Amino acid sequence: MAETIHEINAFSKVTDARWYPRYHLAPPYGWCNDPNGFCFYKGQYHFFYQYHPYDAQWGPMHWGHLVSDDLAYWKHLPIALKPDRPYDEGGCFTGSAIEKDGKLYLMYTGNVPGQPQRQAIAVSNDGLNFEKSDLNPILEVPQDDEIHGGDFRDPKVWEHDGKYYAVIGSKTRDDLHGQALLFESEDLFHWDFKSIMARDEGNEGKMWECPNFAHVDGCDVLIYSPMDMDIDGRIVYHDKHSAAFVGTLDYETGIFDRGELQLLDRGFDMYAPQVTETPDGRTIMIGWLDMWAVEMPEATDGWAGMMSIPRELHVRDGKIFSTPVKELEQLRLRTWKPVLLKDVSIDAATQFEGVEGEACELVMTIDAAASKKFSIAVRASETEQTVMTFDGASSTFTLDRSKSGRLIHEIDFKNGDIIKPADNVREIKLEPCDKLKLHVFIDRSSLEVFINDGAEVLSTRLYPTRTSQSIIFTPLDEIIVFDELNCYKLDFGLPHPHIPNTRVDKNTALDEVLSTTK
Repeated sequence: MAETIHEINAFSKVTDARWYPRYHLAPPYGWCNDPNGFCFYKGQYHFFYQYHPYDAQWGPMHWGHLVSDDLAYWKHLPIALKPDRPYDEGGCFTGSAIEKDGKLYLMYTGNVPGQPQRQAIAVSNDGLNFEKSDLNPILEVPQDDEIHGGDFRDPKVWEHDGKYYAVIGSKTRDDLHGQALLFESEDLFHWDFKSIMARDEGNEGKMWECPNFAHVDGCDVLIYSPMDMDIDGRIVYHDKHSAAFVGTLDYETGIFDRGELQLLDRGFDMYAPQVTETPDGRTIMIGWLDMWAVEMPEATDGWAGMMSIPRELHVRDGKIFSTPVKELEQLRLRTWKPVLLKDVSIDAATQFEGVEGEACELVMTIDAAASKKFSIAVRASETEQTVMTFDGASSTFTLDRSKSGRLIHEIDFKNGDIIKPADNVREIKLEPCDKLKLHVFIDRSSLEVFINDGAEVLSTRLYPTRTSQSIIFTPLDEIIVFDELNCYKLDFGLPHPHIPNTRVDKNTALDEVLSTTK
């Protein structure tokens, strides 16, 4: 039986919750990264994640575990997997989940330093207690001249026409091209290598991590996280992006006929997203709202890493759109009257009464033709601000976190040495539009911006002081014309013992799990 949160609490604690999120998923303490095993099982959403519970730095990976009835309110469960077998003693790396015959199967990568990575299975009858199979490891790297013999990880498993398929991240033997490998099985335990499903065709990553696969709006979508891409003339370890291809998988040949690479998020922080299907057929995605090789200032407080809000995926005319899931509307506080404004124009920097906060949601439609250029500063004070700027003349949208608070640096991941300040400005090109729709989620140390019904998304971590809570709208060319401007304060989606006054009425079982941590 894996350690419980109770047992690990003897080693770990959060010392300061200044940046701990109010409604985003995060570890109770320690380090987290990739989402794992996101699924719907026995009437609940289960979400696992890469977890190092003994330190707020990356270490031997466990699987943390959260559960929700509605994608809005969550509770912690005991750790699902820990590295305790010869084939995974270096870490239970990223994987996925699938239900079969009423049982929940976790398929994950067993990591042992210096050895080829291998895949393993753990099974549960209740979604809480997991037993590793005696058949593990159930899948080794194929002996193929085109496949690297070591990097072989992050299986995503699904069922199609009575058979099981898994896509696994890989690269070519010469270390030059990332690729996705496809496997086929009758029973989840015995697998045949089917094909190199898709491969880098030029600056699409030299290693494809965390592949995911989904059928969305009649199209197949292959999601992955690239390593070693040429960005602005320099090779970077990770591209600070998650990518996807829209196309069609031929299940007979195992070949994915793919379109052009698309970025799922154009901001600073979004990696290793996982998808699942809801009971009503929607495809939902959650990603790690952080990035490798950059500082995580919250680590000094005893925790590190958080997840994006759940996002609903759609494909329209070959393009991927992602929007906040409708279930998040449940987080809008009923004890606070929202600010709802319509047909408002301003010609100077303005702070609307009640439009402020460190954990809130903004829903805006702006007349882009009349509002030629403007900025919106959030988490603002006299010394700090995170600024979004729209320029209608060039159809550009810019996110600037250079004055957001604690400056973030790039680091050497192997030894933690600071290299230089991280990038602070993202500028993207939008399709020309008469109306600019912005859906913005602010949460203590993060910002997620959805533009024009999810045509573009920009996400970032940020580290302001608690007192920086103003939101300032500034015309940079005459006026801003709002068709509507709505602001909602948001509830605690994941009650936490280190934050006072969190609600527990929808998460009573959390008290049972965390009772000794208060």
